[in-house]
Amino acid sequence: MAATSKIEWTDATWNPVRGCSKISPGCKHCYAETFAERFRGVPSHPYEQGFDLRLVPEKLAEPLRWATPRKVFVNSMSDLFHKDVPDSYIVSVVRVMTVANWHTYQVLTKRSERLRDLLKTKLRFAADAPHIWWGVSVEDRRYGLPRVEHLRSAPARVRFLSVEPLLEDLGRFELSGIHWVIVGGESGAGARPLLKAWVTSVRDQCRSARVPFFFKQWGGVHKSRTGRELDGRTYDALPDVPWVAPVMDRERRLEAIAVVESNGKAA
Repeated sequence: MAATSKIEWTDATWNPVRGCSKISPGCKHCYAETFAERFRGVPSHPYEQGFDLRLVPEKLAEPLRWATPRKVFVNSMSDLFHKDVPDSYIVSVVRVMTVANWHTYQVLTKRSERLRDLLKTKLRFAADAPHIWWGVSVEDRRYGLPRVEHLRSAPARVRFLSVEPLLEDLGRFELSGIHWVIVGGESGAGARPLLKAWVTSVRDQCRSARVPFFFKQWGGVHKSRTGRELDGRTYDALPDVPWVAPVMDRERRLEAIAVVESNGKAA
């Protein structure tokens, strides 16, 4: 887990899975892959295996070590619902979220059908938790908008969309049942363009549907130069989900960590 994050809409990251594989146009310039592949072959580095997918059970208990509540982006360097991650491991990750419930978890996937199906079955125990936000990536109409419908049909308490990188005009789409929308452009070498009209269309639909809107960045090769202002202001709205849970005392946290680590070794 990274104690801090440069991602504008979260406080920290937690990666009990590392690596992924590409499934749609939004994956073309994956920042996580670019970062991980720099370290392929470096002995003892967390990404010695590059961006090959692997489970990291020794990371499972990390949220329990944090006594200060945070917004935690789950698997910023992977996708929890990748086809090669066993159902049983996904359940283990989510059970940690339910125990360390003083944090807020932001779970984002492109594998929206598996997310929907598991929330209806093996993850039903966590679907209603207000401190676990379930989200899907949306980059275009062909691949992204079907994910919105999968998410809307999932029995989740909090649903969000990460519309990044936004690659085209999405047109009109249904926002009922969605509690937060993030929009952003692609950044880094080879970044594909983002048109203002695409962004304002989503913003205006969020406004009409009363869905909180967060504009992350314009992106580009030098995203620090393009910034994140839209029409002269920043948009930083978050879901309106009241949730305050007491932090587990140190002794109980240590006991919980021991249980999680023991189960992780046995898996």
